[in-house]
Order: sequence, then C-alpha cells, then structure tokens
Amino acid sequence: MKGMILVIDGLGDRPVQKLGNKTPLQKANTPNLDKIAENGINGIMDSIAPGIRPGSDTAHIAILGYDPYAVYTGRGPFEAFGVGLNIKAGDIAFRCNFSTVDDEFIVVDRRAGRIKEDTSPLIEELNKMKIEGYEDIEIIFKKSTGHRAVLVLRGANLSDEITDADPKVVEKPLKTVYPTENSSNAKKTADLLNKIIKESYNVLKNHPLNLNRIGNNEIPANIVIPRGVGIVPEVEEFNKKYGLNSACIAETGLIIGIARFAGMDIIEVEGSTGSVNTNLDKFIDTILNAVNNTDHDFFLINIKGADESGHDGNAEEKMKFIEKVDKIVFSKISQLQNIVTIVTADHSTPVTVKDHSADPVPVLIYGNGVRVDDVKRFNEIDSVKGGLLRIRGSDLMNILTDLMDKTHKFGA
Repeated sequence: MKGMILVIDGLGDRPVQKLGNKTPLQKANTPNLDKIAENGINGIMDSIAPGIRPGSDTAHIAILGYDPYAVYTGRGPFEAFGVGLNIKAGDIAFRCNFSTVDDEFIVVDRRAGRIKEDTSPLIEELNKMKIEGYEDIEIIFKKSTGHRAVLVLRGANLSDEITDADPKVVEKPLKTVYPTENSSNAKKTADLLNKIIKESYNVLKNHPLNLNRIGNNEIPANIVIPRGVGIVPEVEEFNKKYGLNSACIAETGLIIGIARFAGMDIIEVEGSTGSVNTNLDKFIDTILNAVNNTDHDFFLINIKGADESGHDGNAEEKMKFIEKVDKIVFSKISQLQNIVTIVTADHSTPVTVKDHSADPVPVLIYGNGVRVDDVKRFNEIDSVKGGLLRIRGSDLMNILTDLMDKTHKFGA
C-alpha cells in the first residue's frame, strides 16, 4: 500500500463578508473533494499546536514527523537546498526577495511587482559582488521561483545570530541588520549583510532588465532583501525513519528544499509556477505517473496557488483556484487505487489577514481500510464534525504509516 500527503498550501481561511461570511473553501464548488471527504474520515489539524502560527517551513517539518523546535534553525538553509545549492557546514543561508525601494531605501513593493522575467541576469551581476574588507567571504546568490532568490555566505567566523532586514510591510524603510548576541562573529556577519544589501541596490538599479521594466511602466527589482537566516541542522533521514521510499512533488524552492534535506527524491513538474496560473494539468499528470509508474511508496505533494491569493487578500481568486484544483487534480486523485491519501493544508492564510494565522486547517484521510464518518463536505467548518477530531501535524505520519501497514506494535 502506498501513501500520499497532499498539501494545498495556505488553504485554510476565515469567514469573508463578500463571500456571505463563508471561507473561500466553504464557498467554492468542490464536488470531488467533497466526494473524497464523504468516503473518508475527517477532522481539523493544528500544524504545530493550537494557537501557534506556523510558517510553511515549520508546518511541513512537523507534517513529516520532525520536531520543528529541534530541527528548525531558519528558512534560509531549506531554500538553499531547494534551489540545488550544495551548502556546507558553517555556511550561512538566507531566503531573499527581489524587491523595489526608492532612493531613501523605503520599500515600495516587497516582491518587485511579482516579477515575471527570468532573474538570471540579475543573479549574474550580484555574484560579481565584492565587499571591501570582506574579500575572504564568498557571496553566492542563486535564483528561485518568481521574485525569490537565495543568498549563501561562505567563509570563516560567520554567525546566524543576526536580525532580518525585511520590514515585512511597504512604505517602511529597510531594517538595519543587528547581531543578536555580543560576539565578534555576529557583529561581523551583520555588518557584512548590511553592506551586501546596499551594494545590491547599486548593482541592480541601472541594470538593463530594470531599465526595460521602468520603460514599460513596471517597477524595478532594484534591491535584494534577505531574511530567514539559518544554519544546517542534522536530522534522521526520512526514509530510514519510516522505512519508506519517498518522493516530493512541489512547486516552490522551500518545500523542495525541506524534502531534499530530509533525503527525499524530487520529481519536477514542467510548467509549475507556484501561483494561481500554474499548470495543474501537468501537475496531476506528474502525480499520476509517479504513483503508478515508480517504485516510490510515499509522496509529499504541495500545490501553492491558494496561499498566494491569501497573501494578496483576493478571496474570489482563492475560491476560483480551489475550484480549479478540485476539477483538475481531485477528479483524478479520487480514482487512485491502493493508496492512502491525506489531504490537508500546511496553515491558514486568511485573505483578511494577508498572512498566516493559527486557525486550524481541515484534514481528511481516504483509502482502503479507512473508517468513514458522516462528513459530506471538506472545509474548515464541516470537517470539525469528523471522526479524526482535532490532531496535530506531527500525528500524520504515524497515522498514515499505520494505515499503510508500515508500523510495528509498541509493547507486547
């Protein structure tokens, strides 16, 4: 028996007035998801714990059965793994945004208008950067998807005990990076990062790609803002931990990075964008081919678009994307045989908040041998009535591997 955890990123929400005080998932027409829910067992899930607002990274770490409080050092290393960088012990890694600032370094747009162009030319120039006094430190940039990128600092006497530069909101100045401990290494790293950020503006502001964007009345990607600093933790390999042969199908560098860090194989999806415009037909074809034609027996799947709509505060777009996923993806997922499927979200991204919240998310389990409850619809409200009741993300792998008959009895 095979197993799958399919995460609809940021699916959970809160009631929206313009949707008749329903969540986008409640309001959406989802006959295929509802059919799976009707033939499975349902509940709600706190990715980490009640009242804890999870990141996508810490949520997925918990869902894979690891303790995020022990494993998580910051998002940067997972992003670096995700874009294929071979980071080494002692490297300091950051996730980055290509962003837009004015001449006073006031943030105009944290995502540079969600830049669509290939950012490789910008990365190429950034990788030529040299910072006076830090010639012994290697500065490595690599692009990720859309406006995202990764920065790795490699060299002696560096530290991850520093603050972020990202103000997280527009119309605010960039934050100065400070050490969070009184050590020469932390002070050195904070100073270096502040200089890298300022130099990225000098490198990018007159780049031909940005001059072309300005000519087309688009905002430039004229600075890089790093955040999510971290070092590489050590964990037990996922396959050894559960006795599985695992693979990940995802769109974003972060999730791919977490999976690669855990030792999972990566199956790429052609045409995926991590947005509401992603090619879901290619996505489901990739899933079906992996389930039916590979020797992997566990799959971590992540579909991103609903989260983007939540961050943008666009309830209608989020609802329509959910309907699209239902029509294209779950119409075929519901027909799979000899596999136990868990459908859930990593966190809620309410359109009224435009960020993650601690609201629990719906979860369902469907497959041979699964007890069936009385729930008829899959959403944040109906799922509460299901037989799973309220669980945590860290419970999923134990439940799934038991249903896959991959566990051993505890005790006599």
